[in-house]
Amino acid sequence: MSDAIAIDPSRPDDPEDRRRRIFAIVGSSSGNLVEWFDFYCYAFFALYFAPVFFPEGDDTSQLLKSAAVFAVGFFMRPIGGWLFGRIADRLGRKTSMMISVLMMCGGSLMIAVLPTYASVGHWAPALLLLARMIQGLSVGGEYGTSATYMSEVALKGQRGFFASFQYVTLIGGQLLASLVLIVLQSVLTAQQLTAWGWRIPFFIGAMAAVVALFLRSSLAETATKEDMASKESGTFSALFKHWRAFCVVLAYTAGGSLSFYTFTTYMPKYLFNTAHIDKITASQISTAALLVYMVIQPFFGWLSDRIGRKTNMLLYSGLGTLMVVPLMTAIGATTNPYLSFGLIMIGLTVISFYTGISGIVKAELFPTQVRALGVGLSYAVANSIFGGTAEMVALYLKQIGSESSFFWYVTAMLAIAFIGSLIMPNPKRHGYLDGDGTVEEALMRKSRRAMPA
Repeated sequence: MSDAIAIDPSRPDDPEDRRRRIFAIVGSSSGNLVEWFDFYCYAFFALYFAPVFFPEGDDTSQLLKSAAVFAVGFFMRPIGGWLFGRIADRLGRKTSMMISVLMMCGGSLMIAVLPTYASVGHWAPALLLLARMIQGLSVGGEYGTSATYMSEVALKGQRGFFASFQYVTLIGGQLLASLVLIVLQSVLTAQQLTAWGWRIPFFIGAMAAVVALFLRSSLAETATKEDMASKESGTFSALFKHWRAFCVVLAYTAGGSLSFYTFTTYMPKYLFNTAHIDKITASQISTAALLVYMVIQPFFGWLSDRIGRKTNMLLYSGLGTLMVVPLMTAIGATTNPYLSFGLIMIGLTVISFYTGISGIVKAELFPTQVRALGVGLSYAVANSIFGGTAEMVALYLKQIGSESSFFWYVTAMLAIAFIGSLIMPNPKRHGYLDGDGTVEEALMRKSRRAMPA
């Protein structure tokens, strides 16, 4: 196998080359699945371990404290996006992906063996916080590097379809975490889950990470030696030349991340805490929705190859701005599990216009030398500020009696995402993967047209 996969769009793809690319997609996405399984186990099992680490207060206050620790993990993502983006641009995508999955293994194993508040007092939540910081650092590096790798290795004309498997495995990680929760809920009592059962998924995640590390060790590299050797590779000075693209990615990622976490990780808690659906049914509804959501991602990636990434982004942000308030209000007002599922799926279908192309639509806006850094850091910053705090903000606003304000907050961020999608150049014409690579020039022209005479 060659040292680097050729990504020259003018070169016809032979069967062997296609086979290698598909294997690379599978190998990289399998590690991505494990990373996100480990990360989301925290969100789904918080219902059971929150009282163990935060014994004081009612259900909402305990969940709020666990959500705050969840958010801290997100705040580590920008550091991970910078660190692993620099590693990926200077030492290779493969090296970066192997280190990130190894770090996730360590974070999960640490949570699995943590002592409780009853055993060590305030040291318990402090150690939990440290473990989440390690996981946050790992995931912060995982997204940008895997998005870059899968975008570079995908076939021209099918980049949207192949790159969509990043979110297939990201959602798959969520789904597996949710399925493990349902299985454990069926074989263990609530008391057993609170006492020790919540540790099981973190042990599973640590062992799976070892398998992912082995699979990633056989991947081919997509970055060339010349690009990695460049003095500008992975540097802020080189990235600053593309600051307009960076800001556009920040804008539409903020709305995408916030709406994604609202309709996925926060939804079981919203169903339980607001709609007053029992924990098990809420978990089952969310799991069923995640399964359908995962399956439809390749369709939206394929669709972007036909209608263009920009059209996808405008549909996601435009429809999303209109849907959040009525959907969330309706979900909170019904106890019918089938109606709840249908309403959640409406939201997830609209968000799929974005998540199906989340990685590729960012990768196309940055050149090879700073692609992993640009994708990873811009995503991590927006995701940390808006996605990572989604649950905490929602629960806080509920606690003070202003829950509907959260719906309008999500709406406002999607409106900003719509503006970012309008400003974004068409990647097919101006992108760095398939276009002429004049993203900055296109953005400058748009800026000049937007300025008053």
